[in-house]
Amino acid sequence: MSTPTAVTGIYLVADAASTAGRPLADIVAAAVASGISTIQLRCKDLPARAFLDEVAACAPQAAGRALLLVNDRIDVYLAARAAGLAVNGVHIGQQDLPADAVRDLIGPDAVLGLSASTPAHFAAVAALPAGTVDYLGTGAVRPTPTKKDHPTPLGFAGLGRLVAQAPLPCVAIGGLGHGDAADVHAAGAAGMAVVRAICAAADPGAAAVNLRVEWAAATGEGGR
Repeated sequence: MSTPTAVTGIYLVADAASTAGRPLADIVAAAVASGISTIQLRCKDLPARAFLDEVAACAPQAAGRALLLVNDRIDVYLAARAAGLAVNGVHIGQQDLPADAVRDLIGPDAVLGLSASTPAHFAAVAALPAGTVDYLGTGAVRPTPTKKDHPTPLGFAGLGRLVAQAPLPCVAIGGLGHGDAADVHAAGAAGMAVVRAICAAADPGAAAVNLRVEWAAATGEGGR
């Protein structure tokens, strides 16, 4: 299995606050072993050094098998890359550094995802030079306790209306999990981000497999 080149299918936001006390690296290892091909590390309550330590623990679990992205912290990503860790990019929000500035910092080959939840956000992305942003995290589809500052929930109908205007592939996010793949795919999203559906599951690996099966059934891909 080689490192994926696109963000599609089931996308794990590995949230350090949602693991039921288990090591984040164990959750990542189980998810990658079960075929999850994009992992975003979200450690909002950790200082930079502790976040870097989490990246160091998780990177070997994903190396060569899944994209490993750092949430928000461009400094942590750059430090991890400088240390030779297998990290592939960052995911930023609307309140982080501007996407074009981030692209300049991380270079042309890193993956850059951006949270975008309104037509205005999409218009701003469309105005950027091609290749600045690789994909959009779009939501929140439902309310979610893992991100207290999430936008007003869209629902699947609202997600579909937004995705239809998107200049880039969208990964749906926000309160999603088992049973949602068909609706997410029908809305036009390229992927579905989950947090608690894997991180808080009694068996994260089995949960990841089940989500992949649901996505494959919804898309007819037969794989991821």
